Amino acid sequence: MHIHRLEKIWLLIGFSMLVIFLGVIGVGAFALGMQPPTGHHQAIDPDKVDETPPFDRPGLEKIGEKEYNAYMVAYAFGYKQDKLEVPVGSTIHFQVTSSDVVHGFQIPGTNVNLMVVPGEVNHLSYTFKEPGEYLVLCNEYCGAGHEYMATTIIVS
Repeated sequence: MHIHRLEKIWLLIGFSMLVIFLGVIGVGAFALGMQPPTGHHQAIDPDKVDETPPFDRPGLEKIGEKEYNAYMVAYAFGYKQDKLEVPVGSTIHFQVTSSDVVHGFQIPGTNVNLMVVPGEVNHLSYTFKEPGEYLVLCNEYCGAGHEYMATTIIVS
């Protein structure tokens, strides 16, 4: 089989790029010690979410001037805290978990979008700079009543 000279050049270029790419990934992963972030990993027993603090009493906790922790539990077709109210300019540190199945936690119009996995606690912070009612939706199909799973955040 005869391979044209230009085809050999392009094969050499493609193979060289592959080697360079794998080399950069290898150096980054092994020599520089790069790895996925693990600082906020927190796991709880999904069967005991209702007994595990702070998820045994979900809701808002004021931790500073216009700064709140929101402990929320996603369950079949709802969220425990039904409604959250905060002043404009508040930062909410969401901590969300589930006790039954995988759920979503999305606030349309913001960059808040979490996958809520049973037994895992997801963390995300967001500052609400505009007043209004923000709808929190489940964007992961979780069963027959999925379309009714929502709550609101009122920013005034």
